[in-house]
Amino acid sequence: MSAEDPDADAPEDDEDLRYFVRIGQTDLDGTKSVERSLTDLNGIGQRAARIIADDVDIDRRETFGRLEDDQIESIVERVEGFADDVPDWVANHRNDFFDGETTHEIGNDLELTRREDINRMKMINSYKGVRHKRGQKVRGQRTKSTGRTEGTIGVNVEAIKEEQAEEAAAEEDEE
Repeated sequence: MSAEDPDADAPEDDEDLRYFVRIGQTDLDGTKSVERSLTDLNGIGQRAARIIADDVDIDRRETFGRLEDDQIESIVERVEGFADDVPDWVANHRNDFFDGETTHEIGNDLELTRREDINRMKMINSYKGVRHKRGQKVRGQRTKSTGRTEGTIGVNVEAIKEEQAEEAAAEEDEE
């Protein structure tokens, strides 16, 4: 690598590069690889991005903005139909409460579905719903020493050291 010219390794055909690729309601970075760009989409992790790239027969290390339009369309279709072709344990919203279906939510739909599930738990006063209402930990973690939201509880070492220093100074003054 050359210290003088930072663009020495950059390819010459930057006019073919799309800097933003839109999937759903999200703009993905076209300068990253396919796998890294897909992980920027909520609901798609590294495993899902790798599965999508392999199913569409695209090299996952290829720059996302340099792909052809038909390749990008095939990626969009694969992302939208991701839950149909993978096992249920890979999907992020299994056994929906109302219809029992397993889906894989992406983008804003993931946050909306999560919020609806939490609100339903709060309304029916399930154990998890009550914990959500109180702002306490929900998944069985320890709460004796962590997760405290109030002020400090326990020993304030600095205050004790200051008091000891003041007492020692007062004793020296007496002598």
